[in-house]
Amino acid sequence: MKIDKILQAASVIPVLEIGAVETAVPLVRALAAGGLQVIEATLRTAVAVDAVKAMKDEQPDLIIGMGTILSEEDIEKSLSCQPDFLVTPGATKSLLQSLKKCGIPSLPGVASASEAMTAAEEGFMAQKFFPAESAGGTTYLKALKGPLPKITFCPTGGISAEKAPEYLALSNVACVGGSWIATKDMIEEQKWALIEANAHRAAGMLLTN
Repeated sequence: MKIDKILQAASVIPVLEIGAVETAVPLVRALAAGGLQVIEATLRTAVAVDAVKAMKDEQPDLIIGMGTILSEEDIEKSLSCQPDFLVTPGATKSLLQSLKKCGIPSLPGVASASEAMTAAEEGFMAQKFFPAESAGGTTYLKALKGPLPKITFCPTGGISAEKAPEYLALSNVACVGGSWIATKDMIEEQKWALIEANAHRAAGMLLTN
C-alpha cells in the first residue's frame, strides 16, 4: 500500500508511546473498537518493536506504522516487526535516501518550505508537518499551498481534539497525527474505555476539503 492510500484511510492517526508490551494488545483493541484504521507507534521505548508485533498479531487488518525514525539503524530495527509505514520527525538527505532504499511507505518530517522541497526532490510528495503548532500551524500550511500545491501533509505535534478539524479542513492536509487519543499516561493507567471513546471521536473527523 502506498503512503497516499494509507493517509486516505486515516482521519487522526494516534501517535503512541508504549512503555510496557503487555499494554499493546488491549490498547490496539480499544483503538480498533473506536473505528481507527491507521495508528503509529513511536520508536522511543525499548519495547516498541515487540509492541508493534503484538498489535499486528492482534489486529492484522489495521495499518500500523513505526514513528520517530532517526537513522538507517532505526529503519533496520523496525523491519523486524514489519511496519506498514515509517514516520520521521525530520529528514536529512541521508535519511531520505535510506527511506527510499528500504521500500516501506514513508512519511518524512518537515518544518519549512525548504525542507518540504528537499523531500519532494527525493520523491516524497506526502510529508509529516512537525511540530505543527510550533512551526506555524494552519496559517503556515495555508501559505505553503500556493507555491507547493502538489505536496500533501500530515500535521503532527501539539494538535488537540479541538484543533484537529481546523487542520483537516485544509486542502493540502490528508490527515493529522494526535497523541491526545491515547497519551502515555492513559496507556500506563490502562484507560481503555477512554481511549476507545477518543478513537471514536477521531474516526468521526472526516475531511471537509
